[in-house]
Amino acid sequence: MIRTALLIAPLSCLLAAPLAAEPGLPPVESVQRALDEHPSVMAAHARLEAAQARADALSKGSAEFTVQGSYTRRDVNGGNQFNEYDAQLSRPVRLPGKARLDRDIGLYGTEVAANVAEDAKHEAALLLAAYWFDWLSASAQANIDQAAVSNYEAAVAAVIRRRSLRDASQLDVDRAEAALADARRSLAQSSGLATLARTRLEAQFPALALPVNAPEVPRPDMVDARLSQLGDMVVVNSHMIAAAEAESARTTAMASRAQADRIADPTVGLRVFSEFGGLERGAGVVISMPLGGGYRRALASEASAGASAARAQEQLARFDVSETAEADVTEARFRIITWQRGRESVEAQMAALEKLRRGHQLGEIDLADLLLGEQMVHAAFRIEGEARAEAMRAIAKLRIDAHDLWLGD
Repeated sequence: MIRTALLIAPLSCLLAAPLAAEPGLPPVESVQRALDEHPSVMAAHARLEAAQARADALSKGSAEFTVQGSYTRRDVNGGNQFNEYDAQLSRPVRLPGKARLDRDIGLYGTEVAANVAEDAKHEAALLLAAYWFDWLSASAQANIDQAAVSNYEAAVAAVIRRRSLRDASQLDVDRAEAALADARRSLAQSSGLATLARTRLEAQFPALALPVNAPEVPRPDMVDARLSQLGDMVVVNSHMIAAAEAESARTTAMASRAQADRIADPTVGLRVFSEFGGLERGAGVVISMPLGGGYRRALASEASAGASAARAQEQLARFDVSETAEADVTEARFRIITWQRGRESVEAQMAALEKLRRGHQLGEIDLADLLLGEQMVHAAFRIEGEARAEAMRAIAKLRIDAHDLWLGD
């Protein structure tokens, strides 16, 4: 009685259509623009510029020339007045090895910032994918619910016609109308969720050009070997690990620098003077050097502890990325299997529904059983649609973490 052509069409088209390049995803150019213009990515690149400037400053060093001088008019009792002055030009000098350590600190700091900037783009890509599949999933549910509403509207009209021919009762009409009301409720909810998901996507990524209608969620088609390969790539291409390694190297260099600073840098200068109105003149070299004590020793100990903490954080980053890789592959696998079982459920429910229809036409199945069968088919399509979207979401996350989607190294 109830037509299911609209419900089965998306699945049949999905099974028959060939896979296109990046199906169900926005254009790469649009994604790149949206990611580059996201505030988190822009802030990370600004911090990278700051790190580069800091590295340049460390390479040049903080030692600067200092000019110092004085002028005095001396009045000798019972004698003459004399003009006197002295002038001094001095500059701190980095001891051997410290300049190299400063350059290393700046280099590693830049490397940390560069990897953090890439990781910020990675996180923005994950956020975009999450919002994108929220929209696709909700839109797919709304399409299924819209098809169900159309089917139930046709069913109500058919039952009303049969009632006018005294071939159906008012109870049959009431049951069909109740099923229609429930389908309309589901449509109102799924349509609202689709609108909400699109609103959030537009708000977070205004530079992303969205089509009028959400694309159809494609078939999750990826072999297990490819999933394992992508899982390995997650670790190999991880900017989180690279940033942690660079930070560990930076803090190690800082610890070496603090240890070297226990012997302070001397300040060397040239001094000239004139006394007694020029009767006594001279020039010479002046050297000053702080004598390090407990303060410098404590700073060196602090830097050494910081380096140890950074090495532990590096190991933790490896644990976290390995966990992410294994979890991504595991989730993609079970999501694909779940979708396959959902598709099998749709096919089985459709076969059962055809039998219910024939039985109802022969008068062996009443309307209540047929409506229940229609509702079960509707539910099966919703479950299959959700499982398909979740499988594609998991695959997209794995590909992004592996830098196989939207991110280039």
